Amino acid sequence: MSETEINTRTYEAALERSKKIEEDILVNPKRYRVLTGDRPTGRLHIGHYFGSLQNRVRLSKLGVPTMILIADYQVLTDHEAFSEISQNTKQLVIDYLAAGIVPSDDVIIYPHSYIPEANQLMLPFLTLVSNSELSRNPTVKEEIQSAGLKSVNAGMYTYPVHQACDILFCKGTVVPVGKDQLPHLEMTRAIARRFNEKFCPKNPVFPEPQALLSKTPMILGLDGSQKMSKSRGNAVMLSATEDETAKLIKKAKTDADRHISFDPVNRPEVSNLLMLISLCTGEEPEAIAEKIGDNGGGMLKSMLTESLNEKLRPLREERKRLEASPDYIRKVLLTGAEKAREIAIQTLNEVRHVMNMEI
Repeated sequence: MSETEINTRTYEAALERSKKIEEDILVNPKRYRVLTGDRPTGRLHIGHYFGSLQNRVRLSKLGVPTMILIADYQVLTDHEAFSEISQNTKQLVIDYLAAGIVPSDDVIIYPHSYIPEANQLMLPFLTLVSNSELSRNPTVKEEIQSAGLKSVNAGMYTYPVHQACDILFCKGTVVPVGKDQLPHLEMTRAIARRFNEKFCPKNPVFPEPQALLSKTPMILGLDGSQKMSKSRGNAVMLSATEDETAKLIKKAKTDADRHISFDPVNRPEVSNLLMLISLCTGEEPEAIAEKIGDNGGGMLKSMLTESLNEKLRPLREERKRLEASPDYIRKVLLTGAEKAREIAIQTLNEVRHVMNMEI
């Protein structure tokens, strides 16, 4: 069986499990614990908002216990901008809160550098995976390539194991991911399974977390050719002003055909802008294209500018208010770290017990 067949089968199985979880969450939200988060490499853009942030808000409002991780240590694996990590961390919190995340006993925001007990799981977990498993992880390969790294540090190769620590310390059962992140999650599942089989087969310590696969298609940047990213200069940041948003969209790439149609395969640039309008308004992209018809890219961009600014206006107003309250943002992080540490200490004690390391 080829690697492609294995990946396809893995994805199809994960998709089926994801559908069942979505149905059950509506009835039994407290049965699950979601682990999600971001690396603090900069402020969030509309790709993050539509791709993951809206879904986090939805899950938390449904009453699902939610751990929102700010993966500050992982920035060190492929970024040199460590001088900005602290500021970027605070900006992420502002984006989260402005989007509708409400911190509580069940919704915890924290940086993993403040949770030493969770990071301490790294050593036993590393003994459960081989070098070859780490080096052939396709997600790691893609991240190395996209970062343009000529010299790859060990932290990059062990990234999936560190991610397993992030998910398993809190006994996360559900992780919202896209298809490209499944290899990371499969490694977490393997580590949980191997730990339980080796140290506690009768009373497993760790659940095997399941993927909650994103329903939102990958959002391309305004260049229409690659994933939206601040570093590629093709993103609209959540913190952008309405005028800045208009200027960015005015430069967005379309094509030579004046008649607007939704055709993601043959017209990716135009179709991406139509999909962004659809995400703002809830109207189907085909219907939006029909409305624009022969009015061309100018009307398409004008409609996107208006829809996006309208959608983000409440968020941006809340962002301004939160940026004026740095003490509150710091309190959210410190309170979250304290709550996450309580969970991590309990899990580490269980791990020590089953590994016969108690003194």
